Amino acid sequence: MKTAPRYLNRIWAGFWYLILSFFAVALALPLVWLVSTSLKTGGQTFLMPPKWIPDPIVWTNYPDAFRAVAFHEYFWNTARIVFFATAGTLLTASLAAYAFARLRFPLREPLFLLVLSTIMLPSIVTLIPTFIVFRTLRWIDTFLPLIVPLWFGGGAFNIFLFRQFFMTIPLELDEAARIDGASNFRIYWVVILPLSQPVLATIAVFSFIHHWNDFFQPLVYLQSPENWTMAIGLLGFRDLYSTQWNLMMAASTAMILPLLVLFFFAQRYFVSGIQMSGLAGR
Repeated sequence: MKTAPRYLNRIWAGFWYLILSFFAVALALPLVWLVSTSLKTGGQTFLMPPKWIPDPIVWTNYPDAFRAVAFHEYFWNTARIVFFATAGTLLTASLAAYAFARLRFPLREPLFLLVLSTIMLPSIVTLIPTFIVFRTLRWIDTFLPLIVPLWFGGGAFNIFLFRQFFMTIPLELDEAARIDGASNFRIYWVVILPLSQPVLATIAVFSFIHHWNDFFQPLVYLQSPENWTMAIGLLGFRDLYSTQWNLMMAASTAMILPLLVLFFFAQRYFVSGIQMSGLAGR
């Protein structure tokens, strides 16, 4: 079979680079507008045609935004929730996935299918019963409803990703460790987890982004302003008659900055974890 000339391959590759560059620019426009608006005066926000480069550039929007609301309190509230929720997700989801992937016990497959079936259940369906349970426990207006449930399984999707990755690790490693006298937990902790950095980073990024940006659950369970997260705190820039859009965009830019930094440093593990989680053939 004849292969295409080299110049045709280059033309075809250049065409796809052009298409991908177009979509990359289109997807980056909201972020560019966010940063641009955060540096504008209030009167420049809705100029038509839009002014992409602010003139003048108002750097004071950022300290003004932090002074307008208790941004530092919202930041630490969010950071605490994200840290403990992510830690619970990684620990308990990996433990459950280890059992489903590496151990043999009755009804293992039906139980795993039952866990996966919970993905199809919308969270809004269980909102009222869950709220009643937390109210009975007197957990409303505390961080506990946003943290404790993640220490009991970590979510079906995360269990699925962990299980798929664990099944790519040869079982011979477990058998060799058992011959040396290792328990199941020691195999999980010493053998499996050190080999699972890609999927650990992937789920950590997923969990971090979800809890950092979560608006609905903190809105339901956190009632006192001193307990609010950053997602709810952004509402402080709105009042009955007007909205300080430039300050809101400044606070929003500061809010997404940790996500960009995290994804930048974890991108290699993130992509590797997604790829390898689908390689299992068992």
